[in-house]
Amino acid sequence: MDRVPGISPRRRRLIRTTRLWSGAVAAAMALCFAGTGTASAADVNNVKNAGFESGLSNWTCTSGSGSTVSSPVHGGAAALQATPAGQDNAQCSQTVAVKPSSTYSLSAWVQGSYVYLGVTGTGTTDVSTWTPSATSWQQLTTSFTTGASTTSVTVYTHGWYGQPTYYADDVSVYGPDGGGGGDTTPTVPAAPTGLAVASTTSSSVSLSWSAVSGATGYNVYRDGTKVTAVTGTSATVTGLSASTSYSFQVTATNSAGESAKSSAVTGTTAATSGGGGGSTTLPKHAVTGYWQNFNNGATVQKISDVSSQYDIIAVAFADATSTPGAVSFTLDSAGLNGYTVDQFKSDIAAKHAAGKKVIISVGGQNGTVSVTDSTSATNFANSVYSLMQTYGFDGVDIDLENGLNATYMSQALRSLSTKAGSSLVITMAPQTIDMQSTSGSYFQTALNIKDILTVVNTQFYNSGSMLGCDGKVYSQGSVDFLTALACIQLQGGLSPSQVGLGVPASTSAAGSGYVSPTVVDNALDCLAKGTNCGSFKPSTTYPDLRGAMTWSTNWDASAGSTWSATVGAHVHAMS
Repeated sequence: MDRVPGISPRRRRLIRTTRLWSGAVAAAMALCFAGTGTASAADVNNVKNAGFESGLSNWTCTSGSGSTVSSPVHGGAAALQATPAGQDNAQCSQTVAVKPSSTYSLSAWVQGSYVYLGVTGTGTTDVSTWTPSATSWQQLTTSFTTGASTTSVTVYTHGWYGQPTYYADDVSVYGPDGGGGGDTTPTVPAAPTGLAVASTTSSSVSLSWSAVSGATGYNVYRDGTKVTAVTGTSATVTGLSASTSYSFQVTATNSAGESAKSSAVTGTTAATSGGGGGSTTLPKHAVTGYWQNFNNGATVQKISDVSSQYDIIAVAFADATSTPGAVSFTLDSAGLNGYTVDQFKSDIAAKHAAGKKVIISVGGQNGTVSVTDSTSATNFANSVYSLMQTYGFDGVDIDLENGLNATYMSQALRSLSTKAGSSLVITMAPQTIDMQSTSGSYFQTALNIKDILTVVNTQFYNSGSMLGCDGKVYSQGSVDFLTALACIQLQGGLSPSQVGLGVPASTSAAGSGYVSPTVVDNALDCLAKGTNCGSFKPSTTYPDLRGAMTWSTNWDASAGSTWSATVGAHVHAMS
């Protein structure tokens, strides 16, 4: 969500362009390297200080852009952190000794937006690979062959201009020993121990186990079939049937291979719970609106000023603290014309009496809350629950536009659910691109917590053109864009009651993508009843579709409350 109107068109174009051709690039690279041989058992990793355990020893980073951190890490106790600034792309490199006329496998684990891995000075063809978005650790891999007289190459990672900090760990150049030393060749790790069932729901089983020395990742098996891979020592297996027993095992992995399977444990799912969190205390079809805890030119409101058409009011925003994963909230009394904390709390209580829900939204366009391990997940859950107790919030909205880790955000939200109970309201407001595929971290998080999730209100704006569920490209600002993209979520595993259409309340509320309230109403009719569609018509109807969301109640008020009066009335009239 925008704290100020508009959003960088450069960034949106970059994201959009990347989305359309990154798949083609990946496919082409796969063809290029399909015939390349892998390193043999006698090969070594020729990179020195490959896991940054000795700081930046053997590495050089441009413009002082690099440092080492203890979190997040992929393996060991440290990882590289590098931040692009100005015209510097934060390149960190190392000269690596190699043998002439030899083939090497180059890989690294990275996290961040627009992270590159490559090699120069090969004497043949220099190569590189990259990822547009790695919200959790992702392995980049390519290969190269040295020239007849090549005895060293330069291996590098870098980010991209104007993009956030990136992380890298466990860099490797595997192949014949170049004679320059390097890290010890890893051995296959031991099988994990301590595997246990941590919790269950009607559709998921959460597991935990003990860390294995030398492991950089773990594979989880259900009834003998691999179902997921993680870097931490916990995982939640979703998509299970209610009241059913499953057998689980875990293996440890690193660049040398995969361990034997752990001892098996049995997890039995609970009986059907009947849907997402807070659903029984909300209307079947609901309207969500974001309330601004700041003045950016829109109408300044108290919570009591928010139209009764809004069933869920998301207070924007909670902010990160110095404690990893934790958030805090401070009412902007000065910016809100002297609105006091006592008035704020009283107004929330009054909304409760009127049957409304008021939740705290985490993130926004500038939000940088990072939940990347079990400790930060616990901190997040504890801090959000504390805010709920302090102000009377009914739950939390996840609006992290700078990425999230599906494993640990899911863990955090489950921990919060345990504290708050079944009445907890959990909403999400991903950007359009975040819900293009079930492999995305936002989509994964939604599916991971489907049994406690209230609604996902995707921001169908500030995004340009995107693919619909039929594989066609649709431009924002149309009925087709709303329906064909919402269809991806409806076909991807979310319940219709967990899908909402997020749109701007006025032309001032977003940089692009505004549609009139009538277009929103038509999109709702198309999805729920198969009427008032554009060129795209879903193969089935979804009468339980949750409703719509807008940014923001303040911009709605500035435009005469036309959006809430029109769309709100339409949503509440849906049968």
